[in-house]
Amino acid sequence: MDAVFRALADPTRRALLDELFRQDGQALGALEARFAMSRFGVMKHLRVLEEAGLVVTRRRGREKLHFLNPVPIRLVHDRWVSKYAEPWAAGLSDLKQRLETVMEKVFEIYIRTTPERLWEAITDGETRRKYNFGVAVESEWTPGAPITTTHPKAGGPLGEGEVLEVDPPRRLVHTMRALWSDEVRDEGFSRVTWEIEPVGDSCRLLLTHDRLREGASAELYGGWPMILSGLKTWLETGELLTTPGSLMYA
Repeated sequence: MDAVFRALADPTRRALLDELFRQDGQALGALEARFAMSRFGVMKHLRVLEEAGLVVTRRRGREKLHFLNPVPIRLVHDRWVSKYAEPWAAGLSDLKQRLETVMEKVFEIYIRTTPERLWEAITDGETRRKYNFGVAVESEWTPGAPITTTHPKAGGPLGEGEVLEVDPPRRLVHTMRALWSDEVRDEGFSRVTWEIEPVGDSCRLLLTHDRLREGASAELYGGWPMILSGLKTWLETGELLTTPGSLMYA
């Protein structure tokens, strides 16, 4: 939290986040062109944002692309803002929604747990219900196996997919098709990649949701910050996340 607040305290770094929220997945050269400072200066500010988890980088060929990660903002909301001022929480939620209009979304979070416990929490259907809006995800988790998402109050499946890659407890790749409304059903299949990396006594979880149509419905990926925040809370405390956002779709 301290690193996030320190990163946001600088106006240049806030401006960089604004640029990435305007157009996610930008290379250093594109960002540098929008600021009256040296390339080194822009790199220095981006490094601070990366260390705070507000920016995540991915290699694409020879380029290093920068993505805005809304998960730390979600955690600020869950642990601080919602306690004191709901209008502030609404503002952060609006910021999150405005970020979600690109072909690829990247989310990063650090959780104090083991890779094995994190893998089990991702793949066990009943555990998923605890932080996934009450929705269970059922599969044999082998390549080619079908995936079904269900909720006790739903009249049928809420989603479907297929397992593409399985490397427990480090990497899981699967397709996803939402079925809870005609709007999202028409979007077709997208892809979700879970990558787990042990870091000391914790794990870095990188979730990439891609193969999304430009302008696809934000319902497809708008819930990830809340889901990951709930996953972190459950694994670290054994408690359920009870903020208004986490209960929005329960």
